[in-house]
Amino acid sequence: MREFERKQLVERIDRDGATVGVRIPDRVEVQGEEVELRDFVFEIKRRDTVPPGERDRVDRAKRNLRRERLERRRLIEEGKVSFEEGEQIADGVVGIDRALEALESLGAASVEREIEAQKAADTKRWMSFLKQALGKEDVSSRGL
Repeated sequence: MREFERKQLVERIDRDGATVGVRIPDRVEVQGEEVELRDFVFEIKRRDTVPPGERDRVDRAKRNLRRERLERRRLIEEGKVSFEEGEQIADGVVGIDRALEALESLGAASVEREIEAQKAADTKRWMSFLKQALGKEDVSSRGL
């Protein structure tokens, strides 16, 4: 592989937005083991939250995917593969990145729900305090 081709592939996998429109691979070899990646990600994403027992499994999968990504990137950086092999490796890295993005976003929805619930609880406490402070008047009728 020529130097400019190697740089082109490395830039491709490191580019922001490289995963836009990319599908999660059906299968990928991670740390020498074949993984049904797409099924795993969709199985986990179907749930609103990740159960505590599954959290370790998801965290382990993310660690292994990150390791695999680094290993594949290193193969391209070292230029010990042909350009064609490098393109296939880069495609795999971008697919792994897409799966990692999906797995990383798992907690986001539950965090947002928790924030909303916290705001609602704060509002309820505040209204209760106002009712007490105003002598148990109906705060909503006073325009507060």
